[in-house]
Amino acid sequence: MKKNIVITGTSRGIGYELAQQFAEKGHQVIALSRNNIPLEKLNHPNIHAIATDLMEETSLEKSASIIIEKYKQVDILINNAGMLINKPFEELTTTDFLNVYKVNVFAVAQLTQKLIPYMKHESHVVTISSMGGIQGSMKFPGLAAYSSAKGAAITLSELLAEEYKEKGIAFNVLALGAVQTEMLEEAFPGYQAPITAKEMADYIFNFALTGNKIYNGKVLQVSSSTP
Repeated sequence: MKKNIVITGTSRGIGYELAQQFAEKGHQVIALSRNNIPLEKLNHPNIHAIATDLMEETSLEKSASIIIEKYKQVDILINNAGMLINKPFEELTTTDFLNVYKVNVFAVAQLTQKLIPYMKHESHVVTISSMGGIQGSMKFPGLAAYSSAKGAAITLSELLAEEYKEKGIAFNVLALGAVQTEMLEEAFPGYQAPITAKEMADYIFNFALTGNKIYNGKVLQVSSSTP
């Protein structure tokens, strides 16, 4: 059955791969990213790219209005966009923390808040987090802002699963280990992750479509390595 699927962070990496996979399978993809050019080049009839700055609340509101007006219903929301700053803790500024939280936490909350009235029973909200946000996991110096933000996103999702369980809307988190993406390369130049963006997208694709039948309010650790 064809679904309306909203994905953030679709200009590259996992989000870019996911948009293509869902579109190829006949689903309607609404792709939110600051840079629309990569997806527009595909010229796929099932992909509607909306230029969105997740750090700006007005931009998010405008994009949500477009989605609601055009599609009326959202079946799956994948909060995939992420922002990572790798800096020694003492060099992190309040602005650094705020920017990382804007993308990894506030935008997740705001977009979900705008779209949830248009989700029905069996809708699924999937938030992409990180192993760095898992309590008790191995932590890496330089990622104080990023890992703490990803931890906040996990707690938010657990809470929303409880708050919306009577409406039948499922909220789950995938805490990813290292995936070979441009974001990883920028943060850790030269590091080779064991998983490609395409391989991780394959997993998320299936989980987004079927995971809510089995899970709600859960955090799945999707990692074969450390990090």
